[in-house]
Amino acid sequence: MPATVIIGAQWGDEGKGKVVDLLADRSDVVARFQGGNNAGHTIVTGEETFKLHLIPSGILYPGTTCVIGNGTVIDPGVLHDEIDGLEARGIDMSTLRISGNAHLIMPYHVRLDGASEMRLGRFSIGTTGRGIGPCYQDKAARKGIRAQDLFDEKILTKKIEIALEMKNVLLTEVYGVEPMDSQVVAEEVLTHAERLCPFITDTSLLINDALDARKSVLLEGAQGTLLDIDHGTYPFVTSSNPTAGAACTGLGLGPTRIERVLGVTKAYTTRVGEGPFPTEANDEAGKRMTERGNEFGTTTGRQRRCGWLDLVALRYAVRISGITELALTKLDVLSGFDTLSVCVAYRTREGEVLTELPANQTVYHGCTPVYDDVPGWSEEIVGVQDIEQLPRAARDYVSMITETTAVPVALVGTGQGRREVIDLA
Repeated sequence: MPATVIIGAQWGDEGKGKVVDLLADRSDVVARFQGGNNAGHTIVTGEETFKLHLIPSGILYPGTTCVIGNGTVIDPGVLHDEIDGLEARGIDMSTLRISGNAHLIMPYHVRLDGASEMRLGRFSIGTTGRGIGPCYQDKAARKGIRAQDLFDEKILTKKIEIALEMKNVLLTEVYGVEPMDSQVVAEEVLTHAERLCPFITDTSLLINDALDARKSVLLEGAQGTLLDIDHGTYPFVTSSNPTAGAACTGLGLGPTRIERVLGVTKAYTTRVGEGPFPTEANDEAGKRMTERGNEFGTTTGRQRRCGWLDLVALRYAVRISGITELALTKLDVLSGFDTLSVCVAYRTREGEVLTELPANQTVYHGCTPVYDDVPGWSEEIVGVQDIEQLPRAARDYVSMITETTAVPVALVGTGQGRREVIDLA
């Protein structure tokens, strides 16, 4: 049975956690393929709210195997706490599996991340300060520490000692902060080894065996297409590839294993941190989206910037990841607007109208949106589960997205709750 990939089709925070949670109910394996604890999923089930940072949403379903793949970067302390926190709430963690090839975020990565942002000042890129970028840097430089190193105290300690010889030069001479003691760092990391080692295994083999056995496998990305380090709004991006192709390298499976790519998009647009955002609404409409959508980050608590739906960017995401279906979240947030603006093109500083995302960063930074206005609706639609029960204008809005992207909308979110969704698949 081919695998399904779920990716964000905007700048992240699209509601992927809820979509994964819905599909995890029908999946045997749910696997995370990139990113770190700079991402977060909020799942509302009944009266309970779960905020997950590293562990796939499928962990809430007993018996579902949840994988943290080799393409992720893991803060051992954060993962340790997340495991303990879920167990304390009665969640069975015995089905969690961690790739031995996943790289570990060290305490010096976190310190370097924060120091770098401070030094950049007004030119900062808006990192979460979780050490994600520096960890991926060490991975690419072949100086990283992997989950499997937790099994060997001697090797781990030596690797940390070697790493800090250079990191301490950076910390003291470049950033002007205190150096770190390699022995203290090693001891801190090793406090998590006993807790995490039982979960570490060959997850590539596990996933491929599951597919061979015709089991249902769901591949979960963090962040979103426009934060992709290669294809996003560089340099205001994340340090990994949150696009569908990364599911293969981030989990160790071939592209022929994937048949379905589900892109998740809000009914409007948000982004966190710095960087271009053509449809940002710095007015009453944007404020209303922020309040109704509760647009604050799961991991950082930062307020998200809000704006109108950007169909140019959405079509770009469809192309980059080969999206076969869309999940439209938070349609209910748009209730009460008499008119909705939808970005159908960009206008450059020179007045040229573009219907595709410009490849040149300077051009993109200077683009302004070309809007079409469509009718809104006044009715509240929270909890609606039948497309025919939506107001006509809301149904037309969904149809407009399908027609413009040439990709069917398979799911429509109508509220925060697990079952507040319209299934059109």
